[in-house]
Amino acid sequence: MPAPAGILKLGALVAFVLGLPGCCCCLCEQMRASQMQACQLYQQNQMLSAANSQAMMSSGQLQQALAAANQRLDNLNAERGQIQQRYIALLDRQRNQASPLSPEATERFKRLQQKYPQFEFDPHTGVSKFNNDILFASGSSDLRDDGRKLLREFAAIMNDGDARRLNVLIVGHTDDKPISHENTRSHHPTNWNLSTDRADAVVLELAHDGLKEMRLGAAGYSMFQPVADNKDEASRRKNRRVEVFVLAPDAVVAGWDPNWVRQ
Repeated sequence: MPAPAGILKLGALVAFVLGLPGCCCCLCEQMRASQMQACQLYQQNQMLSAANSQAMMSSGQLQQALAAANQRLDNLNAERGQIQQRYIALLDRQRNQASPLSPEATERFKRLQQKYPQFEFDPHTGVSKFNNDILFASGSSDLRDDGRKLLREFAAIMNDGDARRLNVLIVGHTDDKPISHENTRSHHPTNWNLSTDRADAVVLELAHDGLKEMRLGAAGYSMFQPVADNKDEASRRKNRRVEVFVLAPDAVVAGWDPNWVRQ
């Protein structure tokens, strides 16, 4: 890039002064220094201008990347909301529909309820509820021995007769108290984690007891689907639960089509 006219004029002036007879040497040195300083300032200005252009370009790219990331986040939140609504609709339908269980399986579940007072069974909908106290210790997703035994008997019913064609959705719930113990928080930072971890634990145990994994599903609702008002320990105990929804083979969960599965 050619030097600006001001610098060229300054150079010509220096040459002219140097040619004057009797010119002070000190003045010449000052002129040379001034010329060099002007050149340096010009170069610095060019460097700063280039850096500014690059910074503006980088800022624009950063804004574009941020906008794209926000759009992806919005898309994920929308997708999560749709899945959540499908689950809610499915559970609402299941609570209001007749049980898909056969009379024989229903009777066996009734007997199981009599054997385990902390296990509830609705013969009209086929929905079962496990009180967390029988399945888990406080703040834990590790199954108790009594819980494992109950789930083993539950799996035996679901693996017999017409019940073998039915699917099972496990849903974990908690009370409204935040996770406070440090040891619990290290494994389950929030009630969301605790509810889903417990549902996963039940699913894995039922799979261990012989239920095909393609028949199983898990979900967690943290503290947001209470069955009592959380006003005292007795009501909170009711909210700390695991629900089991027995689903007909054609029930669609979260957009999944069971007809795609090859038995």
